[in-house]
Amino acid sequence: MGPIVNETATNELARQEVTVSPVEKFREFLATRRMRLTQERETIVREIFADHEHFDSDQIVSRLTQPRRDGGRVSRATVYRTLRELEKAGLIRKVARSNDREVYEHDYGYPQHDHFICEKCSQLVEFRNDEISTVLERVSAEYGFRMKGHRLEVHGICDACARPPARRHRKLDMI
Repeated sequence: MGPIVNETATNELARQEVTVSPVEKFREFLATRRMRLTQERETIVREIFADHEHFDSDQIVSRLTQPRRDGGRVSRATVYRTLRELEKAGLIRKVARSNDREVYEHDYGYPQHDHFICEKCSQLVEFRNDEISTVLERVSAEYGFRMKGHRLEVHGICDACARPPARRHRKLDMI
């Protein structure tokens, strides 16, 4: 799979202020399921929320399954189980499948936004557009539908991938 590029369109998607940290929010969620926040789970949450990047499970696995300074490590199975629980908790969500891999993003602490997804290079571009939200709210009202949120993924080819090559190679250059 090519790199997952996280770009933001002109209207910046700044992290929103939250009163409860992702770690504490996850601890509260786990408590409702009679589970506890282990050191390994906390390490995974901290790694995921260290920056706002889209990621796939293999990226997290490769970063966290290496032995740590304290001698411990996080197992692959723990990473996968924790990602599933983080998704149930509403802290992360799957954005798209890129080259047969599921791509995740933060859902907690970030505003509603949508994505352009390049089918050639796997680039994800985040954007906000209030007009889209307004249209969806109007259509929802027309159908008597109570909308909680929306998710829009537009698939296509990004500008860089759509450009023709800068120069054509002559046949002699190709030998």
